[in-house]
Amino acid sequence: MKFRPCIDIHNGKVKQIVGGSLRDEGDSALTNFSSEKGAAFYAQMYRRDGLDGGHIILLNPPSSEYFDATRRQALEALKAWPGALQIGGGITAENAREYLEAGAGRVIVTSYVFSGGVFQKENLERLVHTVGREKLVLDLSCRKKEDGYYVVTDRWQKFTKVKVTPAALDALAGYCSEFLIHGVDVEGKGGGMEKELVRMLGEWDGIPVTYAGGIGSLADLDEFARICRGKADFTVGSALDLFGGTIPYDTVKNFGRQRIG
Repeated sequence: MKFRPCIDIHNGKVKQIVGGSLRDEGDSALTNFSSEKGAAFYAQMYRRDGLDGGHIILLNPPSSEYFDATRRQALEALKAWPGALQIGGGITAENAREYLEAGAGRVIVTSYVFSGGVFQKENLERLVHTVGREKLVLDLSCRKKEDGYYVVTDRWQKFTKVKVTPAALDALAGYCSEFLIHGVDVEGKGGGMEKELVRMLGEWDGIPVTYAGGIGSLADLDEFARICRGKADFTVGSALDLFGGTIPYDTVKNFGRQRIG
């Protein structure tokens, strides 16, 4: 178990947002924090602290007037620590290699694989053929319904029919090297994690999994470690003092290391 840092970029700035509030129309989102520092600043900090495997997420679609500025920030972060950070947001078989050549250690994909709210196996296979399984992270951002958690796409607004279960993870693990799983309903709110989801991830034995969403205090981190049995990595965004929150970054960066030696 270890801390995976994040660099979320929206409208050309490093931000922390409430996940479910993101809208393409008007490039709007409920923002918790907007940084005056560029993405490369955070990449250099993570490099200094040895926090590899972090996530750079482009929150604007290619159709946005801000996309070029957002992408420029992302590329500067990749250049600051080549080969160590992962990147997601609009990744397809057509552009994935470009990001890897720009310095991404892995690419993260969601909507391309779950296009139109439907699992597109052909697209996933195309990505694997293009970049290889070891370079691919599958983002299973999900929201809760009555009978469980379902993958959501299109800025986390559209439900798919793909339910996040151990069997689904087993089936998809052959196509990627890691899973990134956001609890969208609690993302950016700092009010507690999706405990049922975290418990399931801790009970599953497979490839590495990183959970993001709702961790808002050191007590939450202790509970996360207990519930997942130390088997999942974690991301903290808005709750970090780096991004206007109260959890000390200097504590969190060593949290997992203290527990796994």
